[in-house]
Amino acid sequence: MKLVSVNPYTEDINEEFEPFTFDECDAAVARARTVLPAWESLAVAERAAFLERVITRLEARKQFYAHLITREMGKPIRQAVSEIDKCIWLCQYYLHNSHKVLQDDIITTEAARSYVTFEPLGIVLGIMPWNYPFWQVLRFAIPTMIAGNACLLKHASNVPLAALEIERLLLEGGFPNGVFQTLLTDAGTAGELIEQDKVDGVSLTGSVAAGSKIGALAGKKIKKLVLELGGSDPFIVLDDADVQSAAEKAVRARTANTGQSCLAAKRLIVMETVAAEFQERFVAHLRAARIGNPLEEATDLGPLARKDLVEELEAQLADALRKGAKAIYGPKPPAGKGFFFQPVVVTEVTPHMRVLREEVFGPLAPIIVARDEQELVELANATEFGLGASIWSRNIARAEELSRHVKAGFIAINSVVKSDPRLPFGGVKKSGVGRELSHYGLLEFVNVKTVVVGQSSG
Repeated sequence: MKLVSVNPYTEDINEEFEPFTFDECDAAVARARTVLPAWESLAVAERAAFLERVITRLEARKQFYAHLITREMGKPIRQAVSEIDKCIWLCQYYLHNSHKVLQDDIITTEAARSYVTFEPLGIVLGIMPWNYPFWQVLRFAIPTMIAGNACLLKHASNVPLAALEIERLLLEGGFPNGVFQTLLTDAGTAGELIEQDKVDGVSLTGSVAAGSKIGALAGKKIKKLVLELGGSDPFIVLDDADVQSAAEKAVRARTANTGQSCLAAKRLIVMETVAAEFQERFVAHLRAARIGNPLEEATDLGPLARKDLVEELEAQLADALRKGAKAIYGPKPPAGKGFFFQPVVVTEVTPHMRVLREEVFGPLAPIIVARDEQELVELANATEFGLGASIWSRNIARAEELSRHVKAGFIAINSVVKSDPRLPFGGVKKSGVGRELSHYGLLEFVNVKTVVVGQSSG
């Protein structure tokens, strides 16, 4: 089956591609194996130096890359530009910090000398999603390559143009041919690469189902694995919060990338005494958000990336309404073409509804009322996910204490959850294993090798 790039706003086909066969992918593996010895032999600073040219190209072609993102998966253009800006930030961070993290760590013991080195594993396969088509790939690939590995990218099937452009960006940035390669292939072929021991590590960002399947394959072959999976992040509003600010930020946190983000605020949990005010303010801010052509600067919400994503959201909403939830805001989507889903706010939701049991990947916002802090924590943790959480309170000490009881990999207090190249990112429970970004991400795909030098016998 062909890989088809479709414009989610016009529903026109951008381009079609025949998927790589296993033999074509195997040839890419061979190229990577050939270039690895020379790549590994470079000093960390020499490998990182290539990022200077990548940064230059990202800055020079920012609008081109942003328009490609918008045309291929529907992200509003302002947010697409911000995605490229974040990629530049990422490259700058690793350009200036990689050599410090990967230098030998000298440890004092009884031996004449003891130290730890950080050596690359080899070829790492990245299986990446479509929702942040540049950012997700580069945040995996840049630290992995700077650590001395080669990367193979199996990108989501609906963003092949972005996948090819990323490969071109890195090649034109000076990375040797073979160090990073895009494989336009399907999930089955990617799995076969793991099963046949063609790669030495795997990083996947995607659904729990995909993570479970790839995790089983990697585990069977004893491959190093990083999984960044789904989220159902709670947005927690305490009774002493600045409700106006919390409601405004909640809209941004729920609707960024048209709600198609693993770290979006997916469950709005509000204490009873401020619930009515929060609900009123949240709906008012949501009503002001502009939905439409993602290439227009004024647009806040564009179409979803694919038609099946609209159908999934409609099914989750129908399930909630059938089971007693109330839609307090939710006009019909605009008529005409485009994979649109008009934002909807639902109340009176219960744990057996799909909007709370599953990850909701789009602008569908359930508001849940908690009587006290104990119930609030119970509601926040009543999910199989544990990616991020946001807590809103004027009492920082109270919020920090509460954060210790919320099971998540990232807690944001009086701010929204957002990844930062300087900070580790990842989750617990079914939100994944391992970490990306910061020095923690740089060390995921290395051999942490201990070397002990004994006293000389001579």
